[in-house]
Amino acid sequence: MFHLVSLNCRYSHSCLALFYVRNALEQHLSGRPVLLSQFTVNDPYYATLLRISRTAARAVFFSVYIWNHGFIRRLINDLTRLRPDLPLILGGPQAPALGELPAQCTLFLGEIEGTPTAFYRDLEQGTLQALYQAEQPQTFPSPYRQEDFAGSLKNRQLYYESSRGCPFSCSYCLSSVSKGVRHKPFEQVKEELRGLIAAQPMIIKLVDRTFNDHPERALAIWQFLIEAGKSVRFHFEIAPDRFTEPMFDLLAAAPCDQFQFEIGIQSCHQQTLAAVKRKMNVETACRNIRCLLALDSIHLHLDLILGLPFETEASFRDSFNQIFRLAPHYIQLGLLKVLPDTEIARRAKEFGLIFCSEPPYEILATRWLNHKQLSGLHELCECTESFYNTRFFRSLWQYLVRKNEEPFAFFSELLHLCREYDFFLLSRTHKLMTRILTDLVQQRKDGNLLLELLRYDWLRCGHRALPEYMRETS
Repeated sequence: MFHLVSLNCRYSHSCLALFYVRNALEQHLSGRPVLLSQFTVNDPYYATLLRISRTAARAVFFSVYIWNHGFIRRLINDLTRLRPDLPLILGGPQAPALGELPAQCTLFLGEIEGTPTAFYRDLEQGTLQALYQAEQPQTFPSPYRQEDFAGSLKNRQLYYESSRGCPFSCSYCLSSVSKGVRHKPFEQVKEELRGLIAAQPMIIKLVDRTFNDHPERALAIWQFLIEAGKSVRFHFEIAPDRFTEPMFDLLAAAPCDQFQFEIGIQSCHQQTLAAVKRKMNVETACRNIRCLLALDSIHLHLDLILGLPFETEASFRDSFNQIFRLAPHYIQLGLLKVLPDTEIARRAKEFGLIFCSEPPYEILATRWLNHKQLSGLHELCECTESFYNTRFFRSLWQYLVRKNEEPFAFFSELLHLCREYDFFLLSRTHKLMTRILTDLVQQRKDGNLLLELLRYDWLRCGHRALPEYMRETS
């Protein structure tokens, strides 16, 4: 038996790679049973180790990513002592960063569909080498089977790829290592998606790095999904400056909440975008995002990255303000992660990048942001995550946008008060956040109006009575 293991971030997630590996093993080594185990990085370590070690496996396969790298390295170290004869095969984008591996480990680079025949021969004979390099495959059919939906994938998100590769060459991204984009034929995409839709999952996430890199193709797939998948939600990663008028016309007819878009802005600073080879017309991107928001039927998730080259406090402040004023449903303000084997990692000295030595390699300082500045901006980002993305205070944020108040200045004041409350050391409850905002707005000239908005938002979230401190008037 071959044991395929993933460690996901959450139980609701699934690991697409495991199903590809299962199919490849069964195709080339028929008759050998395959066990799929999907754990999470939040599971108790000891129990996870026991569940893996006690299976009568001929080999264990791990899918290694930036979020489970440390957990898997720990498992490897213990499994090699418990089962010194057990082959461990490590694949996935973060597998090479595991460093020096025990002798019984095998590193697999590339896509499983392009596996050399020698790998399967050596696996069967128990003579695995330390390293195998796959060739780039021409096809990558969906690996799911009907029985998966009632078994390994029950109550989980489904991931699907209609293409591999990315049209961009962003220097911080592992996708930039491989060039070009490979698209599945449209008829194959429709057939595979029909099978997934029939399973009625909670959501289908298309993991194409830039789904709308070919606008006409994206338009055709959206049209198909609107007609065939009305009862399922679909998630796409899209480039905001690659929209056409026919796209907006079609999306206007899409059912509410059927689609959700994740949009990587990363920065509004042109020198920064040029430095990381992220080609984007910011003005066009913002205009298209406004058009999407005006439809009022598509959930929009906008991303900024803190710590990119040439990004100063002033330029990050400008990016923050621009994105906040668009009023998306979710703003993700993530730290730059200096991944091994990327161009930005090779230029780390040039850019003065100081970053964590272990995954996920978060940025600590740059030539343009010292550690104190960057940590302060990170705390402001954490404030935004807690106060904005929870959607508890929608009326307040709408007021600030309509009043054309500077969002960064407001969140800077909020951050100061959060520090006084030791907010980052406490449980970030709705009640605590409302208390902090109440204290903040009562110091303003428009405090009475803002307090009314906070009261409304509190009751809108389902509370039946106001807290004592919200009943008082200033």
